[in-house]
Amino acid sequence: MKNKRKSDYSGFKRKLYIRLLCIGVAAPVLIYLFYLRFWHRRGGDVVVGIFRTLFRISDDEAHRLYTIIFRGNLTFFWVAAILVMFFLLLWVILNWFTSYFDAINAGIDGLLSDTDEIRLLPEMAATERKLNEVKKELAKRAADARLAEQRKNDLVMYLAHDIRTPLTSVIGYLSLLSEAPDMPAEQRTRYVGITLDKACRLEKMINEFFEITRYNLQEITLEKGKIDLCYMLVQLTDEFSPLLNEHGNTAVLDADEDLTVWGDADRLARVFQNILKNAAAYSDPGTEIRITAWEADDAVMIVFRNHGKTIPREKLATIFEKFYRLDAARTSKTGGAGLGLAIAKEIVTLHGGTITADSRDGIVEFAVRLPNA
Repeated sequence: MKNKRKSDYSGFKRKLYIRLLCIGVAAPVLIYLFYLRFWHRRGGDVVVGIFRTLFRISDDEAHRLYTIIFRGNLTFFWVAAILVMFFLLLWVILNWFTSYFDAINAGIDGLLSDTDEIRLLPEMAATERKLNEVKKELAKRAADARLAEQRKNDLVMYLAHDIRTPLTSVIGYLSLLSEAPDMPAEQRTRYVGITLDKACRLEKMINEFFEITRYNLQEITLEKGKIDLCYMLVQLTDEFSPLLNEHGNTAVLDADEDLTVWGDADRLARVFQNILKNAAAYSDPGTEIRITAWEADDAVMIVFRNHGKTIPREKLATIFEKFYRLDAARTSKTGGAGLGLAIAKEIVTLHGGTITADSRDGIVEFAVRLPNA
């Protein structure tokens, strides 16, 4: 890294050294040339004349005064003259040097401007490159923030729109039950069942709103410990059995009974829940969801594989973004707030692991790699 920094600014330092060396040589040379051109054989007469006129003394007395002041301190005057010339030239060099700060300030202003690329002096190529990298990163973050905000706003709008339907149904059926106390028991039971189903759907949508708020405001912290991974995955498949049965799907687990992993049990459970929920939502009816876990070197691999519609490559690249949903049509039966996989990725990353997705030939696969230390 140190060598890289030296090479980055070598052009600038070389130019600075050369200019300092030049003024060190130029100062005595210029003074000597000034002496030959303006002072030699005439400067003494000029000073003697000034002394004679200024102090109203004779020519001999003026010569004697000139000899005492100048000829007796000749070295001092030479050094003083060279130093004065040196600092005059140094002032010129400093003006050149400060122009680099002006260029840097202009580059910093360019970070917030609409210019495509920041341009600096050739010897500031390293600073120019870094400023352009920062500009690109700022532009990317701004674009990501705008996209995330747009997706969130769209999702909130969609959810708000969808809430009206179950809410209207709940109010409508409750009104019928209230207005017809002598309604037949069979019809009343059917209306109550419909109302309960709509109320549950309404609760799910409201929970999605809370999920969005928690994701934006809550910073995830981990409390790590040794986890019985096999037992956790067994519990997970049991919990999802009712949901899977609705679609005719089954979950098959293939993992060693003594398989463990180091991590936050609650957070990792949420990762696996979100992946399995996604698999259940997008699996073909009557197909198998296979969960495979094994130890690989110093890590543990957990793979979820299901049969479903092949996900295009361009969507695989953004599937872990928050508020992203595979079902662009936004059907009510599939998908939630579009946060499940984004949250899963954040938790896995905090564990020092990775999560990837792959899809081909009607097979969708999510692979989680967690360090086992």
